[in-house]
Amino acid sequence: MQRLELTWIGKGEEPKVEPRILLHDSSKDYGDSDTDNILIHGDNLLALKALEQQYSGQVKCIYIDPPYNTGEAFDEYDDNLEHSIWLHLMYSRLSLLKNLLSEDGVIFVQLNDEEMNYCKVIMDEIFGRKNFINLVAVKTKNSSGASGGGEDRKLKKNIEFILCYGNPMFKKFNPVYTTTELSKYLENMRENGVSFKYTMVFTNLGERTYYKTIMDGSGNDIVIYAHSGYETKSVRQLAKEDDISEIEAFNKYYEYVCTTENAQTSIRSRVQEATDTEDNLYSIDYYPVSGRNKGKLTTVHFVGRNKRLVSWFKNVCVKERGYIFKKEKVGSLWNDLNWNNVNREGGVVFSGGKKPEVLIQRILELATEPGDIVLDSFLGSGTTAAVALKMRRRWIGIEMGNHAYTLCQPRLNSIINGTDDTGISKDADWQGGSGYKFYELAPTLIIKDGHGNPVFSDKYNVEMLVAAVAKLNGFIYSPDVECFWKQGISQGNSYIYVTTQYLTAKELDDIARDMPEFEKLLICAPAFDTGLSKRYENIDVRKIPQSLLSKCEYGVESYNLNIVNPPEFNEEECDDVE
Repeated sequence: MQRLELTWIGKGEEPKVEPRILLHDSSKDYGDSDTDNILIHGDNLLALKALEQQYSGQVKCIYIDPPYNTGEAFDEYDDNLEHSIWLHLMYSRLSLLKNLLSEDGVIFVQLNDEEMNYCKVIMDEIFGRKNFINLVAVKTKNSSGASGGGEDRKLKKNIEFILCYGNPMFKKFNPVYTTTELSKYLENMRENGVSFKYTMVFTNLGERTYYKTIMDGSGNDIVIYAHSGYETKSVRQLAKEDDISEIEAFNKYYEYVCTTENAQTSIRSRVQEATDTEDNLYSIDYYPVSGRNKGKLTTVHFVGRNKRLVSWFKNVCVKERGYIFKKEKVGSLWNDLNWNNVNREGGVVFSGGKKPEVLIQRILELATEPGDIVLDSFLGSGTTAAVALKMRRRWIGIEMGNHAYTLCQPRLNSIINGTDDTGISKDADWQGGSGYKFYELAPTLIIKDGHGNPVFSDKYNVEMLVAAVAKLNGFIYSPDVECFWKQGISQGNSYIYVTTQYLTAKELDDIARDMPEFEKLLICAPAFDTGLSKRYENIDVRKIPQSLLSKCEYGVESYNLNIVNPPEFNEEECDDVE
C-alpha cells in the first residue's frame, strides 16, 4: 500500500554511517570515577551510531534543540542550512535516536516555526503517527522579531514549539504542576467571569462511627463510617463572621475548605448503594488499587443525598510562608517559565540558543525518574546535562567543536564541585557530587593508501583495531583474559577473533580443537591459507579490510564506540604509529 510521506531531494539516500569506537580520554574525566554519565566530543551522527550497539533501547528521555534553520548565523554555529539538507540531516539523526529510545521512552524536539511542521511529518514517519503525544508551545524571552520594525509583515516571534513522541509502551507523563498565588488566581478567575468552586468549609466533621464494611471490585474491604452532627459554612460567610478577608479565611480554614463533585467512580457507586438517600456525611477507609495513592490506606468523604465526593482544597494547593498557591496541572502551553537570567546560568555564554534550566527540569519531571538515562545530542552549552546532574538522572551528552571544552566542561565541572548556584540549583537542593567520563570519536578505520587501495588507518593501534572490527561486525568488544581468540561476544555463543597476522591452517585447527561444538567463531585476518573459510561449519574466516568495505562509508568527518573497558586515548601514540 502506498503511504503518505514527506519527500525531499536526497531522501532514500541516507548515509551508511560508520559505527566508530569511542576513545576514553581519562585526562578530561571529572568527579566520581564510577559514574555512568558520559560527555562525547564529536559529530553527533557518528556519535549516535557509536552508541547504538550498547545503548539501543536504554534511553528513557531524549531532548534535542537542533539548529532551527532560520537563516541566521550565530557566533557559535552556522544555522543557515538549505531546507532539503536540513530535513536530510534530521531524518538520519532522528532514525538513530529512535533506536536508542526505550520501549516506554519519550523524545522532545524543540524548534521554532521554520521547520516544526516538516519535522512533525518526518517524526510521524519514523516514530509512528499514533505515537505523537503533544505539541507544546513555549513562551520564550522577548525578541526583537523580524527585521524592518513596524514595516515588517510578520508578528514578533515569542514562542517556540516542542514536538513530543513516545514509544509504544509509554503510558503517561508524571504529574507536574504550575502554581499561582491564590489572590492572583482568584482575581484572574473574576476577570474571566469564572466562579471558584472551592467555597465550602467543614467547620465540624461531626462524630465518626462505624457503619458497615463492603467490598471493592477486587474483593478488598471498604470500611464505611457515618458522621453525625457535621456542620458546613461558606468561605464568604466565615470571612464575614470573623471580620477577616476572604484570603485570610482560606488561610484560617485551609485544612477544611472543599468542594463536592459528581464523580463517576465504582467506589462512589458502591457507597451510594450501601448508604441512605438522606443529606448525610459518610467517610470510607480503603486501599486504592490504582492512582497516586495505590496501596496506601486512604480516607475519602461523601456527602448529601447523592453522596457527592468531597474534594479538599489542600489537595490542589500548596501553602508556603503563610501564602496559598493554587496548583494547576501542566498543559501544552508553557508561558510561566522564567527566561530572565538564562544568560547567567552555568557561567557560560551561548548566544541565541541557550535554554533555561527550568525548561529542561519540567521535561525531566514529566518523563523521567531519578536514575533514568537522559540523552541530548545537540548539547550546546550543556544545559540538559547540567539539569540531569542536579536532578540525579544519568546522562549522555554529545557536542561537536570547541563547545565541549569551552562551554560544557566548565559548566559541568562547577556543578560537580558544588560551586554553581544558578538555574535550578536551589530548587534541586544541589550540593555537588557525581561526575562524567569524557570520550572522543576515533578516526575513520579504513583509508586509501598511495595506490588507492583500502588499508587500515595508521591512527589505530592493535587494541583499537580489534575493537573497531568487532564493532563493525556487531560484536561487543570484551577480551577474555584466559582465551586469546575470544575478543568480542555477540548474541548466544558467538565470538570474534581479530588478528593482524597471516592465519595458517595449523593455527585454525588449534583454535577449533579448543572450541566447544555449541560455540561459533568469526575470525578476521588480512590473509590466510586457501580453503580456511570453509574448513569448519562453526568457524567463519573473513579477509580484512575487504570484508568490511560494504558495511558503511569510511572517511566521512562532516556529518555536520562505546567500548567496554576501551583503550585509553593517547594522542602521542596515535601520531607515532607507522
